[in-house]
Amino acid sequence: MQQLKLLSYKVNSQNIELLAPARDASVAKAAIDAGADAVYIGAPSFSARHAAANTIENIKETVDYAHLFNAKVLVALNTLLTDKEIPLAVSIIHQLYEADVDALIVQDYKLLEQDLPPIRLHASTQCDNRTVEQVQALEKAGFKRAVLARELSLEQIREIRQNTRHIELEAFVHGALCVSYSGRCYMSEVLAGRSANRGMCAQFCRHKYNLLDKEGKILKKDCHLLSLHDMDRSAYLLDLLEAGITTLKIEGRLKDKEYVTNITAYYRQMLDALFECHTEYKRSSKGIHTYGFIPMPEKTFNRGGIDYFLNGRKPEMANFITPKSTGEYMGVITAQTTDSIAVEGSTNWHNGDGAVVGDTGFSINSQDIKGTRKVVLYPQNARNLPKLTGQTIARNKDLYFEKTLTAKRQLPIDIEISETSDGFSLKAIDTENRETLSQYTFQTEKQIAKQKDKATENLKTALKKTGDTVFAVREVNIQTTDTYFLPSSIINNARRELLKLIKNQNQTQKVDVHYVATEELQTHLLPDLTPQGETILMTCKYCLLNELGICRKKNKSDKEPLYIETIGHRMKLKFDCRKCEMLILDI
Repeated sequence: MQQLKLLSYKVNSQNIELLAPARDASVAKAAIDAGADAVYIGAPSFSARHAAANTIENIKETVDYAHLFNAKVLVALNTLLTDKEIPLAVSIIHQLYEADVDALIVQDYKLLEQDLPPIRLHASTQCDNRTVEQVQALEKAGFKRAVLARELSLEQIREIRQNTRHIELEAFVHGALCVSYSGRCYMSEVLAGRSANRGMCAQFCRHKYNLLDKEGKILKKDCHLLSLHDMDRSAYLLDLLEAGITTLKIEGRLKDKEYVTNITAYYRQMLDALFECHTEYKRSSKGIHTYGFIPMPEKTFNRGGIDYFLNGRKPEMANFITPKSTGEYMGVITAQTTDSIAVEGSTNWHNGDGAVVGDTGFSINSQDIKGTRKVVLYPQNARNLPKLTGQTIARNKDLYFEKTLTAKRQLPIDIEISETSDGFSLKAIDTENRETLSQYTFQTEKQIAKQKDKATENLKTALKKTGDTVFAVREVNIQTTDTYFLPSSIINNARRELLKLIKNQNQTQKVDVHYVATEELQTHLLPDLTPQGETILMTCKYCLLNELGICRKKNKSDKEPLYIETIGHRMKLKFDCRKCEMLILDI
């Protein structure tokens, strides 16, 4: 029988977790250094981001580093599974448990019926967690956390919190948005044979579409009708905490290290400032941070920011022009030749920067400043650019900024040295809670120092040296009956062994949990997807009628039914005004 580890992952409404994405171990480390209290990373198989899988060894490497700061590692194993895949999935879960990961993010409820180790399970947003009943069913089944649907308002989040007891609530605060409710999109599977619920989404929401009326007349041509702006809820962090959210999640398991570092640092600094004013909340991990840059979300990939239904339905949720990064505004193009474009605005360009004008992106080979607000840019392949004069230009890649994206995280400790009968003992003490992190005792001859002040100074200097480790020694407390001379080689070795012990004892302590595949959960797992014989490809809170300013509640339309088409495939739009939802149907 497997021996259970004791619980240390406490449920405390005041401990707030900033959760960052990690494509791999190197990005995970960058996220932790930038201020993440937890990271989520893809399992070796069955992750909802097929291109972001990681080996058990890489995940263990991430765990070892994260746990130095009491940061958590959550592993995404959140696709639907075939019956043949279940044994492999269970085997991976046991390996992840032995690697000391803190929790699994899952979608498939069949896992609840398997012989799992006692590991925390979090219900992925792919489970479509947007009702009180769904989250109650998850709690009853034994899930420790629900990742809420992005479409929920603050009022709906409060209602879920008020009607559940112990389950933690996690909400997205930043990153790309799926236009369909997560877990309810089948367009990629039907049109391309790539299931979003199997981690292989073809991102049809970022395609160009034509919008047609009932007679086939094109109302909108070659527009990105379903491409939403990115989420940015940085202005509503306190509102989310007061509504009952304890984990704030950044989207982006396919994003690069630069993006993750910038966005994580941005939210870390905002939360730290919030915690100073609202002391009832505190961060859930330890460490101090130093940055080589000022975090600015517009400097790395972004499509513009919206709060996305958090405060109700608003217009202009989508960008019909481009699904690409909109970057930071840099000015207006005043002239164009076969090899250059003239810009009036910011002159702060660098060779190699990326630029975007509408849906046209290009790199800058060189630039020539002509004044305080005028610059001539020489784009790569300038002859192939369309006419751009009069349009706004943005920078979506800032090479200089990316070079400054450095972050360092250290664990502040005090070291105490005291005597034993035949030598000395070193203690490493957490400066925050005064907890003893490790203790190392060593034997050595005791020699009374002839120059006591110099011996004391040398001892403190030697014990404060931490090299390239994550530790920062704040104070050295000498608790000896006399001043002793200790050779540098002995004290340096003792210090290294003391710090090594801290690393070796940071294992995750799991909780003994039990899961039940309840009838309520099974009901929510398989909703009716074929009403009236039609196949629903997407179920969306986002509505094209509202986006176009022709909401049925305000206007009567004689053009319906409406259709959208892409790559030769036509689909019907159906509007459920009672639920305020848009359905995209295969016809």
